Amino acid sequence: MKKNNFIGLLLLGLMTTISLSAQELFTYSEPASNMAARSIGLRLNNTFMQNSSAKKTNWHFLPELMLGINKNWMVHAEGFLSNRNGSMVAEGASIYAKYRVLSIDDVHAHTRVAIYGLYAKNNSDVHQEAIDLRGHNSGSEMGLIVTQLLHKVAISGSISWLNAISNQAKDGYRLPNAERNAIAYSASIGKLMLPKDYVSYDQVNLNLMVEALGQTNLHNGKHFVDLAPVVQLIIQSRMRIDLGYRFPVLNELSRTASSGAMIRFEYNWFNAY
Repeated sequence: MKKNNFIGLLLLGLMTTISLSAQELFTYSEPASNMAARSIGLRLNNTFMQNSSAKKTNWHFLPELMLGINKNWMVHAEGFLSNRNGSMVAEGASIYAKYRVLSIDDVHAHTRVAIYGLYAKNNSDVHQEAIDLRGHNSGSEMGLIVTQLLHKVAISGSISWLNAISNQAKDGYRLPNAERNAIAYSASIGKLMLPKDYVSYDQVNLNLMVEALGQTNLHNGKHFVDLAPVVQLIIQSRMRIDLGYRFPVLNELSRTASSGAMIRFEYNWFNAY
């Protein structure tokens, strides 16, 4: 079966069996919903990307600390480490804040809308056209997210503006000034597969999802679109394991590592402060 046909069938399967409740816990994008107020979360993000030019696998390790301030505000701080140049080194960090601006609740359904901002600082060399503020470029991002929960299915979409700045004179590629602005966008759909019926919070939840992630450079009009199927486990309502694989379906913007796997471990402490 062709890859595109498989993704289409998976999306159709996720959308055609709907009942009860679901989580909006996407892997490659953030939903509009926030984490619980006064909670602390720790994520250990590991990506293993195939470097097409060097014929090797790059490991990027991104530890992330998350704070649920209240029902409307949450903040993330993330570090960037990678072995792209031969040994594991720290390359930078980012700060992310999200504010929920709208909540509409119904029986077995709700709608959330949020705005967010991110600032990243990185000292690695720039070697591609595409802007990546998670471990590659320094710069900022501002965006809007809309998420709809429908029983067991969660659907989310986002759009944002990206601006890249110099990586402390280590721009090996030297991204031209005119090409330092881009629009990023995402569309995600996920479905709660197990349990069929809730008995307790100790039950293991199994979620399947597919995410589409894209970017268009505002100067040259080049773009990419990736797909990322994900398997996700939620254990005791506080621990999470994500296994995903991202690959391009459209790839006009040059990238040295556009395909690869992601493994995420997450743990949350509720009412932590």
